[in-house]
Amino acid sequence: MQRRLAHGLALGVIVASLGAAQGPNNSEATPAPNSSSQKRVVEVRKQAGKPKPYEVGTASWYGEDFVGKPTASGEPYDMYDMTAASLTIPLGTYVRVTNLRNGKAVVVRVNDRGPVVPGRIIDLSYQAAKSLQFKDRGLQRVRLDLVKPMHHTTPVYQTVALNRPAVAQIP
Repeated sequence: MQRRLAHGLALGVIVASLGAAQGPNNSEATPAPNSSSQKRVVEVRKQAGKPKPYEVGTASWYGEDFVGKPTASGEPYDMYDMTAASLTIPLGTYVRVTNLRNGKAVVVRVNDRGPVVPGRIIDLSYQAAKSLQFKDRGLQRVRLDLVKPMHHTTPVYQTVALNRPAVAQIP
């Protein structure tokens, strides 16, 4: 019985001492920051976690009527390539386009100038619009983020999956 009482008292003293040792005494205390400085810290952390988009606006797409016609980069337009037209983004730049309605995203290469309709920020190829699932709608609100191209110093190998057994050729 005395052992339980001693054990309980010891436990109580330990818990009480832990609570008392956590903060500084009055001579070491610093004034609490005001609420505006706390807000700034929170806002900076939010901004650091998610990069600011390059641009947000309306996207459209173009397709079959332009197939084979030269783009601003000089290459013929292919509606099945993952390409886009922009008035402000330099040719050859890669852009991640995110459909703000469903969250789907693709990376396209800017190879043409457009769109010619005011209020639109990018014209996507048919394939890019299809991948973003808005080709039937025609227009979609999107977010654009510039993508840095990856430079490989070693060869890149691609694995190709076949839907039938491959026959090994022995020389």
